[in-house]
Amino acid sequence: MVAEGLGTGLLVAVVVGSGIAAARLSPGDVGLQLLENAFATGLGLAVLIVMLGPVSGAHFNPVVSAVDWWLGRRTGDGLAPQELVAYVAAQIVGGVAGAVLANLMYGGRAVSWSTTDRSAGHLYLGEVVATAGLVLLIFALAASGRARLAPVSVGAYIGSAYWFTSSTSFANPAVTVGRAFSDTFAGIAPHSVPGFVAFQIIGAIVGIGLLALLYPGAGRAAGNVTTPHTETTTAGASS
Repeated sequence: MVAEGLGTGLLVAVVVGSGIAAARLSPGDVGLQLLENAFATGLGLAVLIVMLGPVSGAHFNPVVSAVDWWLGRRTGDGLAPQELVAYVAAQIVGGVAGAVLANLMYGGRAVSWSTTDRSAGHLYLGEVVATAGLVLLIFALAASGRARLAPVSVGAYIGSAYWFTSSTSFANPAVTVGRAFSDTFAGIAPHSVPGFVAFQIIGAIVGIGLLALLYPGAGRAAGNVTTPHTETTTAGASS
């Protein structure tokens, strides 16, 4: 839980913090701001997966955790239900804390509700595409024994999806909630959050369907998402 909360928090801090920096360094040039934000986010995510993956698997995303549980529930390779609840709670709390941290680092108020409206059908479609692609990528890597490539692959995917999706690829309910707490370049208005989260869930379902078609054995590799990790147990306990 600590690793998931810390990782998600730092991810949101990277997204929001780099968004604030980009707006200040490149005022009036939205394209350059997006490039700076995407570049920092892709690199930051890759580093966080390397750093915390061996502890928790580096999900940092309720959608990834939910799909991990769903695919692995029959084989026992994914998250158990109680672990899923713990992961999601830690991710959401971490996401909010990360936004607060970024706000404070740049001299702002701890919480400044975003006013950036993102309620539109084409943005929702972008979230479906972004989330489905992310789910397919992560579990395809695990199913094909290439989970070691997750840091660079996931970082590269998110960095590129900033540009090829209309929504700039949130693809993460915890990050979406966190970004509502910052009225900055990377923010999302609170009233836009439910729509984004709903279509991220739809994207996850689409991703599961693609996995069933392309990688039918993905459930057996659920324990290696996004990177192989181990459980820490007390002395004398079995894992």
